Amino acid sequence: MLFWRAMVESTQADVNFMHTALEEAKAAGARGEVPVGAVIVSDDRIVGRGGNRMILDCDPSAHAEIVALREAAKAIGNYRLLGTTLYVTIEPCAMCAGAMVQARIARLVYGAADLKGGAAGSCFSIFDHPQINHRVEVSRGILAEKAATILQSFFAARR
Repeated sequence: MLFWRAMVESTQADVNFMHTALEEAKAAGARGEVPVGAVIVSDDRIVGRGGNRMILDCDPSAHAEIVALREAAKAIGNYRLLGTTLYVTIEPCAMCAGAMVQARIARLVYGAADLKGGAAGSCFSIFDHPQINHRVEVSRGILAEKAATILQSFFAARR
């Protein structure tokens, strides 16, 4: 797996929330899941969090972002998560990017790029498609090295 490693300018809040997403990723890895973690923030507080749960839940849609979106929607009491930021350790896939558009996420912050399936610019550009009726601001590369290391270590241990 290849991962984009360039760092972009970030705020301290971005770094702090990404550290929380990294903890979610580590917890997913400890459960035997691919270690991806996500948190959703509204007004500087976490309203949703999740790690991959596909194996645990026997659910192919239980990616970290989807788990966090479901939790945030319940916490807020609305499927539209207006004004929120989703932090995730790796660039979202097309399914997760589509779910973010449906949820009206305002901003996506991710760590490592996914050159084989990322849908925020690396492989696909869901958020830039002219037919999409909602725009998501994207910040890339926040703690990318740490996110990539967690994933690489997980897969190296299984080879």
